[in-house]
Amino acid sequence: MPKFAANLSTQFNEVPFLARFAAAAEAGFEAVEFLFPYDYPAAQLKQLLDENQLKLVLFNTAAGNVAASEWGVSGIPGREVEAKADIDRALEYALALACPQVHIMSATVPEGADRQAYVDTFISNMRYASEQFAPHNITLLIEALNPKTKPNYLYSSQYQTLEMVKLIDRPNVFTQLDLFHAQLVDGNLSHLIRHHAGRYRHVQIASAPDRHEPDEGEINYPYLYALLDEVGYDGWIGCEYIPRGNTQEGLGWFKDWRTRR
Repeated sequence: MPKFAANLSTQFNEVPFLARFAAAAEAGFEAVEFLFPYDYPAAQLKQLLDENQLKLVLFNTAAGNVAASEWGVSGIPGREVEAKADIDRALEYALALACPQVHIMSATVPEGADRQAYVDTFISNMRYASEQFAPHNITLLIEALNPKTKPNYLYSSQYQTLEMVKLIDRPNVFTQLDLFHAQLVDGNLSHLIRHHAGRYRHVQIASAPDRHEPDEGEINYPYLYALLDEVGYDGWIGCEYIPRGNTQEGLGWFKDWRTRR
């Protein structure tokens, strides 16, 4: 049976971020994920997780200068010192928050830049990250982002990230299968789920093409949930979608799957 984690960066935006933990628990979620924890002390976030009996299952390394169109720095040549500092800080938060996996953001590649230099830099930084996280049994993830949502990201296709994991060649590095991004770029989601089972360690969902609740659009999610069960996926499914309106009012799709009553 699939198990779902609320994404506190995209859901429950009706209330401030720190109030979203209680809102997610009240809605029936047992786990959460979010983009970034760094605006808050780890101890404060851990207290909210504990008070609401929630597990944290995923967060990202820092985004860099978003105003300058950055989305991660671990792939940017010449920024290795900053990238390693971001990785080290993410490890501190992961340990403090008992989070079992972290998404290492790569980079956007400016027009005309040497993409291979970005690839080489990212591989090097991922190997550093692997060495830091491995002693703590924390999984590292990389994610493909479709070019409409995030133009010029280092990789847009699931097959690019699958190949990148091979190049990184470290046992605690896997892909993050966001089915919204995958549908917009690759399609054939059942093939990705079935033939690459074991190579992805976290799944995220949203409708396509509009990135709303997973009860509309062109993806048949109940079919894919059953397929994930069939291939033995036992990880969490992150709800990284943008609610059509009030988050709670849009959770009708979740009522048959919630375990916390």
